Amino acid sequence: PKMSDISEITGFLKSYGQEHILHFWEKLSDDDRHELIQDIKTINIPEVISYFQKATENVSSDQEKLDDRLKPIPSSLFGAVSRTTPELLLSYEEEGLKQISEGHVGVLLMAGGQGTRLGSTDPKGMYDVGLPSHKSLYQIQAERIKKLMELATERSGKSCVITWFIMTSEHTMDPTIEFFEKNNYFGLEKNNVVVFEQGLLPCFTFDGKIIMDKPHKISLAPDGNGGLYRALRDKKVLDMIENKGIMYLHAHSVDNILVKVADPIFIGYCVLKSADCGAKVVEKAFPTEALGVVCNVDGKYQVVEYSEITLKTAEMRNNDGRLTFSAGNICNHFFTTEFLRSVANKYECDLKLHVAKKKIPYIDFDGKRCKPEKPNGIKIEKFVFDVFQFTKKLAVWEVNREDEFSALKNSDAADKDTPTTARKDLFSLHKRFVEEAGGKFEPGSVVCEISPLVSYAGEGLKSIVQGKIFKSPLHIFKPNEHLPIPT
Repeated sequence: PKMSDISEITGFLKSYGQEHILHFWEKLSDDDRHELIQDIKTINIPEVISYFQKATENVSSDQEKLDDRLKPIPSSLFGAVSRTTPELLLSYEEEGLKQISEGHVGVLLMAGGQGTRLGSTDPKGMYDVGLPSHKSLYQIQAERIKKLMELATERSGKSCVITWFIMTSEHTMDPTIEFFEKNNYFGLEKNNVVVFEQGLLPCFTFDGKIIMDKPHKISLAPDGNGGLYRALRDKKVLDMIENKGIMYLHAHSVDNILVKVADPIFIGYCVLKSADCGAKVVEKAFPTEALGVVCNVDGKYQVVEYSEITLKTAEMRNNDGRLTFSAGNICNHFFTTEFLRSVANKYECDLKLHVAKKKIPYIDFDGKRCKPEKPNGIKIEKFVFDVFQFTKKLAVWEVNREDEFSALKNSDAADKDTPTTARKDLFSLHKRFVEEAGGKFEPGSVVCEISPLVSYAGEGLKSIVQGKIFKSPLHIFKPNEHLPIPT
């Protein structure tokens, strides 16, 4: 940049109290100068400064508890697998499969996280929890989509596509694409898998200065899974969704090994309820479980974190003994395309901003990189469920945890949400599939893995297992299936 430019840029930064960004300008090479100017241009300083102000204002006012303003979800919009007749479940499923067969359904996968807590720098979706097949989370989910397209095609007699939109972060984008390429997209068409990247926001010191990661680099972090809406808009993915005629999207996080991707029952339920937004939930196991609950606050829907209510409210029960606030949020949502468009165009700027205090490496005034011992700044994040407040009609669908929810968050050093618990939960579900189809196991603990290419959710197993007694381990795969070579 010419010096006239740099004096302009300096003035611009000064007016926002951020002139320290150019502290090392004199010492930078031309390449580094160019990179720093690009950073400054990319991040929209006025917008991110207003984010900082808005986010930190919230922190002070947010401390009061929400108890008096809470209402549970009305029962007319709160369905549950366990409280629905088989006939009604079937009608939801039929509707879901019909929408899929017409090409109206897409999947939004939130895959921005790395397996850091699992001791891996790879994207979490590439993680192998140690199933007999050694399939990664990405492969399991890809194969569920493939099988579901087959089921919808069998129903309707016409071939159909479920387009898979995968939101990554700067760290997971390239490895994800490479992994899919290397594995031939796990049998899906490359054109029907769209990988895009969520946005980044600068990290701030507690007093609102943008943190420098290198003398010529601003410290940036992904903007949370709620960055989905901004990314859908800015990366033109929403345009693509509309152009493909997709009307409904199933959005979920990558780390649930039991996820029913594009679940036709959930989609059918939401469509038949004319909801523009849906939340799949599990019943909270106990009052203090750290799951946010979906409820109504001052007439608007939101997810209330466990820390935002008192123990007394968390422990409230209905006459039937179930927790009053039981709808545990599991990052598993339904959206109409129309609703996503209204969020992108209208409500995105009103999305709540959350502050996470973090240890953020920084450059000190002498240009040395320091790694702090304790939190020294904040990352600003958005949460995907914070759009619930903008919906006119939210449908809540409760599923059985043992069938549909087992999160992978921690290494095996922890006692829950580990590779071991994920594996066991999958074995236990697949064992029930076999038993429900008329098979039995010899006594003892059972290792049982059924490929999603054989069965999406337990269907189609009778001819394979009925009347047989199996010895563990039982592996049911398609002949000549492409199994990964364990690393």
